[in-house]
Amino acid sequence: MKKTVFLLLFIMTNLFAEKLNIAVAANVGYAINDLVTAFNKTHPSTKVQITLGGSGKLTAQINRGAPYDILMSANMKYPQSLYKTGQGASKPRVYAQGALALFSAKVRDFSQGINIVKNKDIHRIAIANPKTAPYGKASVQALQNAKLYEAVKSKFIYGESIAQTVAFSVTAADLGFIAKSALYSDKMQAYKENKNWIALDTKLYTPIKQGIIILKRAKTNTAAKAFYDFISSTQAQKIFQRYGYTLP
Repeated sequence: MKKTVFLLLFIMTNLFAEKLNIAVAANVGYAINDLVTAFNKTHPSTKVQITLGGSGKLTAQINRGAPYDILMSANMKYPQSLYKTGQGASKPRVYAQGALALFSAKVRDFSQGINIVKNKDIHRIAIANPKTAPYGKASVQALQNAKLYEAVKSKFIYGESIAQTVAFSVTAADLGFIAKSALYSDKMQAYKENKNWIALDTKLYTPIKQGIIILKRAKTNTAAKAFYDFISSTQAQKIFQRYGYTLP
């Protein structure tokens, strides 16, 4: 009898559970589990599915009909473009501001700042693809503003997302331009500031204002609206701050 009751409760819970499919910029991948866990404490019946990728690629998928309810982009450009073409059910909103870090798996002297990229022992530099990843675009901009881009562009190896760029930075490159948020993940916390990484001067690149939008297919999805509101809550903002983001 108890097993039957449990089975019925399980079926009913799953039958009436709300589903939420969120396309998430790769840099948020380090914080998203904490965010979903916090969200589910007040919305336990909502099943959240996360798809990680470069913001440009995720937007391209949305334009081809991918069934996402929300886009959490690494910039405002992509949510704004979706809104302008009528694919948004909410106005785009900034949920956090990201930052760039210069990383090395090997301990280095970072006293020269970004100029370290010119050193003779730096042969490969990992950056995210600037065509599809906002952090890649910001990396190029930082190098250009520091008058270093032309001198080092031949050293680049490109990741299709910031997550892949982090992987390249750890395994295949001498340096990497990565999202500062990656350094707060469990796997990266062993690397130390000023020994393995530095935060780049924010004056070198346009502020990375990250945007969220509810997509048209989720116009009547109450879970999508709840998550959209949650991301701007004090609780969510504290989680973002723990992962190196600044408030919008």
